[in-house]
Amino acid sequence: MGESFFLFIALFVALFYHESDSIAFLEAGTITFLVGGLSYYFSKGAQNNLGKREGYIIVSLVWVVFSVFGCLPYLLSDAIPNVADAFFETMSGFTTTGSSILNDIESLSHGILFWRSLTQWMGGMGIIVMFLAILPTLGIGGRELFIAEVPGPTPDKLTPRIKETARNLWGLYILFTGLETLLLFAGGMSFFDAVNHSFTTMATGGYSTKQASVGFFTSPYLQYVIIFFMFIAGTNFTLSYAFVTGKMTKIFKDEEFRFYCLVILGFSLIISLGLFASIDSEYEHAFRDALFTVVSIITTTGYVTADYLLWAPFLGMLVFTLFFVGGSAGSTGGGIKVVRVLLLFKNSLYELKRLIHPNAIIPVRYNKHVVDQKIVTNILAFFVFYVILFLISSILMSLWSDDIYSAFSVVATTMGNIGPGFGKVGPMENFHHLPGLAKWFLSFLMMIGRLELFTVLVLFSPSFWKH
Repeated sequence: MGESFFLFIALFVALFYHESDSIAFLEAGTITFLVGGLSYYFSKGAQNNLGKREGYIIVSLVWVVFSVFGCLPYLLSDAIPNVADAFFETMSGFTTTGSSILNDIESLSHGILFWRSLTQWMGGMGIIVMFLAILPTLGIGGRELFIAEVPGPTPDKLTPRIKETARNLWGLYILFTGLETLLLFAGGMSFFDAVNHSFTTMATGGYSTKQASVGFFTSPYLQYVIIFFMFIAGTNFTLSYAFVTGKMTKIFKDEEFRFYCLVILGFSLIISLGLFASIDSEYEHAFRDALFTVVSIITTTGYVTADYLLWAPFLGMLVFTLFFVGGSAGSTGGGIKVVRVLLLFKNSLYELKRLIHPNAIIPVRYNKHVVDQKIVTNILAFFVFYVILFLISSILMSLWSDDIYSAFSVVATTMGNIGPGFGKVGPMENFHHLPGLAKWFLSFLMMIGRLELFTVLVLFSPSFWKH
């Protein structure tokens, strides 16, 4: 029923532009509302004591169900007539991956373009978090749903009450989206394009209203505005909340934030110097392309202003390295997450010290606090699962790919919710050429990556189903 509300918003956009696909949105919204209403009616008498097990099941199923009904506008309007393609595009939207099968985006109607962006904006902060903020009827069991939706290694709640936390998160999300819209519009972007790009920037999704992505807009001002908001979206939202409430010292004391800034600055400087040396262009342009690409990839937004496949192989490998970093914990970004990379690095260094001093107690510290060994173990397990799933999925993708390069790339970009990849799915290409079965499989990888592996993989554990 909640999803139908957003479908009807897209309907009003289609009606505003007097487009024929308004009928498709009316039908899709009505079908979705009726199914939701009937589900609500028949479940009114059900028990409402949700535990952790139910939380994992609900969160995983919600992403599938939302994508099933979310692809109806594409199918009913014939914008994407193929079911596998429509589901892929929708799952890529809700998971904020940004991978697309569309070859002529400018030919799409305003309603369809708006719906693509809206799916990413909805998915950006998480569908469950959104409904915790909006629907108080989900108060019971809310904590379990929130943990399943935001399973980062360092859950830092803004307020003690989960619904108030969710409202604060969405308040910030809406505030930043509105501010970016105004700044983009002031820079000469049309209001429609400004709204859509603000939706997909804050969601770190990367869907654009242009086939050439942000590269279509050559204005340095517009590109720097988008860089800034990509950076914000990839930052832990609790730090953004601290900034808004005037607690500036908390931001710069945060180790993850400092490491996040260091990685962005370091990679941007190295790549910009490489571009300046190898391409005949002024340094500001080289730095802007490097900074935009680095921020876009590490935050898993996936916007592009330059084709990094044309860069020197060394620079391309630096970009590919960022595929395995991701945004900050508590951000809208996907990937492994900066804090996990940081703690893995710390634990590895400390392990060398423990070998030299076997009797010494050398705990891993984060923000001057000792990290519980369970968290370190969880991060190690996450990393092992991520690598194993990446390798197995790459082997499977090699069945549908012409080269190993593209097989590795397509898995890395979908698991990391990044969008563009390398090879035949590079920044100037897309995923339309892949067979239908591969698109279903990649849709599954997007969902696993968005929910950080364990939320979905735990459903395949036999012990999960034992009472």
